[in-house]
Amino acid sequence: MNPSNPNPAAGAAAQPNEAGGPPAIVIEKLNKWFGEFHVLEDIDLTVARGERIVICGPSGSGKSTLIRCINRLEPHQKGRIVVNGTELTDNLKHIDQVRSDVGMVFQHFNLFPHLTVLDNCTLAPIWVRKKPRAEAEATAMKFLERVRIADQAQKYPGQLSGGQQQRVAIARALCMTPSIMLFDEPTSALDPEMVKEVLDTMIMLAGEGMTMLCVTHEMGFARAVADRVIFMDRGEIVEQNAPGPFFDDPQNERTRQFLSQILHR
Repeated sequence: MNPSNPNPAAGAAAQPNEAGGPPAIVIEKLNKWFGEFHVLEDIDLTVARGERIVICGPSGSGKSTLIRCINRLEPHQKGRIVVNGTELTDNLKHIDQVRSDVGMVFQHFNLFPHLTVLDNCTLAPIWVRKKPRAEAEATAMKFLERVRIADQAQKYPGQLSGGQQQRVAIARALCMTPSIMLFDEPTSALDPEMVKEVLDTMIMLAGEGMTMLCVTHEMGFARAVADRVIFMDRGEIVEQNAPGPFFDDPQNERTRQFLSQILHR
């Protein structure tokens, strides 16, 4: 587990992980606007390799925009984002390089309905990584096995439950062998009984040392898995800490109000 900076103030950076080496992600003074709306304001965040971070906060706080900036799905206007040593700018080569190493799972599954589960998982490796079909299919079956859905490989997304489709989406991201996984509220579109199977899959990945940033309101998952929990509000990092002190002794009044509502205290 990577210890959080003991100072929970906004913008506090993570300490290097025990293995040392350069961080997976460095964000410095990140600012993002949608028109006149200042959605991200002076975000500073360092993510160590293998670190697992949960980002929470009220709707409209900038959580999803932040992780979408990390693989340039949203361009930022000021500041720096460096992923595995590559800075994200308008340079298309750098953007492609980062995206090839960063997997993302969305709130909605975004599977191609006209393709089978297996074809959904092999499409990018074949066309982007230029993998031979047989190799791509073998890799896809390996990851479908890991998310416990290999028996559905020849079905179409419409034949699966929401939880199954989300596990396929996770497997599809893993087929590109990313070193970092981003999750944007991956369980919020699911029926309650399907949430556990997706969270179990994410817990498995966390246990294998995957660097993860997850936007979620699943606070039980945050307690069990996260090295650090970050609370955002109004485009700022308001507080961050290890799960124990974050939940048991929040320092900021905005954090306390949020937790009192979401935890029904």
